[in-house]
Amino acid sequence: MTHSVPNAGPVSSGQESSVQESSQKDSLVKTPVVVCRGVKRIYQQDSVPVHALRGVDLEIQEGEFVSLAGPSGSGKSTLLNSIGGLDGFDAGTVTVGGTDLGALNSAELAELRLHKIGFVFQAYNLIPVLSAQENVEFILQLQGVPSQQRRERATEALASLGLGDLAHRRPGELSGGQQQRVATARAIVTKPVLLLADEPTANLDSKTTSELLEVLQQLNQQQGMTIVTATHDPIVMGFTSRQVAMLDGEIHQDTGSTG
Repeated sequence: MTHSVPNAGPVSSGQESSVQESSQKDSLVKTPVVVCRGVKRIYQQDSVPVHALRGVDLEIQEGEFVSLAGPSGSGKSTLLNSIGGLDGFDAGTVTVGGTDLGALNSAELAELRLHKIGFVFQAYNLIPVLSAQENVEFILQLQGVPSQQRRERATEALASLGLGDLAHRRPGELSGGQQQRVATARAIVTKPVLLLADEPTANLDSKTTSELLEVLQQLNQQQGMTIVTATHDPIVMGFTSRQVAMLDGEIHQDTGSTG
């Protein structure tokens, strides 16, 4: 005996609109830029184990501006370095841009850092014999970017940070704040998936600190850049949209999470 399937009839405009809205919502679902699951890190100090990270769970979504805050020894810099592939971890998983860092060897980690992650350190780490322009171009040269394109992108990055007139100067001819902005230009010129800043304002006065943070805030709000900074400075925390407080290797409080 043959059974006929009832005709569902035409889709109403209301149903069609609902389907479209559902599809649009699905398309807006984003994969987190950073996912940490049960991350542990143990150091040996005079044969005594130091638990720098004690099973940290953390997700950071695309477009967030996050501060990892806490006193010295809280684990914030260790976590930042683990996310950046600069430091290993003893247990758990860390993924950045969908890539499992634990599955990469040292060469692959270096490649990931070169192409997906920008770094800003408190010590600037500029090459003293190179000009600001050349310092910013250098990372593009490592990526194999053609010379003309390198110059154009470096010039644009420096100009966006208010350093267009100082591009020819070497680091020793620049103030601390200007050097940190050059370091920031170098970090963003590759258009990284993630920008990591480790105590970026530690060597700056309050005025220069605010100027640098305004730049980072603009990168986050206008370009949608995902930024994570390790800090103990309340001024820095005030500029970030999410504050993750760490204590004794654990997340103590997470304010403003969108995850």
